[in-house]
Amino acid sequence: MNEAHLTVTGWIAAEPYYTVTGNGTPFLSVRVGVTPRRYDGRTGQWHDTETMFLTVNCRRALADNVNASELRRGHPVVVTGRLRIRQFERDGQWRFAAEVEASTLGHDLTRGTAAFHPVRRGGASTGEDRREVQAVAEQWAALGSTEASTEEAA
Repeated sequence: MNEAHLTVTGWIAAEPYYTVTGNGTPFLSVRVGVTPRRYDGRTGQWHDTETMFLTVNCRRALADNVNASELRRGHPVVVTGRLRIRQFERDGQWRFAAEVEASTLGHDLTRGTAAFHPVRRGGASTGEDRREVQAVAEQWAALGSTEASTEEAA
């Protein structure tokens, strides 16, 4: 496999855009800014270089999880994924855009803290799941029989 995989640390430059495609696939796109710093040995100081902006695209479960994680503009993030360079024409000139097809995206915990909440996906039901469903079904059945006896009395 000859694909360029990379890891980027940066910050969210614009509010994420979340949508569900026409075929039902969740999709989230977000701009991430990366500003490299260089140390100047002569002055003993760090200097920011030119900021690079990447479009990060997330699909399926990753899109849903990023959307639910409340990542916002200015938050520090770490992204891993496949690099894509897209070429397009605008105003008669060829331009290039760097995009990342994300495999992971999350807060950069070297700059703050986060609370993790595992997501429960569909799959085989557990005994607890079946008991919870049964309890809800019994509540609905009890409510339905109460309404039916009220209607019969009227």
